[in-house]
Amino acid sequence: MTDKTPAKVTALVTGANKGIGYEVAAGLAREGMTVLLGSRDRERGEAAAARLRAAGGDVRPVVLDVTDPATIEAVAAALTRLDVLVNNAGISGTTGRPPGDTPPQALRDILETNLIGVLMVTNAMLPLLRRSPAARVVNVSSGVGSLAHHTDPGHYMSGLPPMATYPVSKTALNALTVQYAKELRGDGILVNAAAPGACATDLTKDLPYTLTRTAADGAAIIVRLATLGPDGPTGGFYDDEGIVPW
Repeated sequence: MTDKTPAKVTALVTGANKGIGYEVAAGLAREGMTVLLGSRDRERGEAAAARLRAAGGDVRPVVLDVTDPATIEAVAAALTRLDVLVNNAGISGTTGRPPGDTPPQALRDILETNLIGVLMVTNAMLPLLRRSPAARVVNVSSGVGSLAHHTDPGHYMSGLPPMATYPVSKTALNALTVQYAKELRGDGILVNAAAPGACATDLTKDLPYTLTRTAADGAAIIVRLATLGPDGPTGGFYDDEGIVPW
């Protein structure tokens, strides 16, 4: 590589050693990007990155725990370029308990990863993203974060058991996405939330029914938003079908 050779577009995907995050990393690598595969566990991250490199991708593991500022800062300090940030890391939290029976700590715990972790990672990477000619940020949300779905009597989500953890964390993440989009619009950074749909991953393995949608299926909308052109939308919430109502 010479000084005149343009550097490859670089992406960071958090929580990418398995599931949807892994498939997002694979998809971005197929787009020709250098992909930093974030994982809390070093060995699992290295193994996942090795599999993707064997498939021809330029994928490099980084140890990153979105609840640990030290690992976030270490990754940011080691980078000289970042064009795409996919905030994928998330936890399901306490399930099956209504708000009236939810300990406050259960909500604090899930917000620490699903919301505050996104804030910490994004803020640490902002100086790099602002230097990119076409930065993109994708926050991996969920359809259960849609207030419209839960309050529409005709939508199946209105009949789901009430919960004060995972759905609340994703609704809050949607709101944070909008605020980042407002802040970064002037910098040309497009920020959107993605609803990958209910996929068969570790996050959903305890559901009382079988899911047929794969992690690769769910990753498609995330990759699409991560590769938007300059005229693409910002501050939106999207799934495979298009706009998801807030």
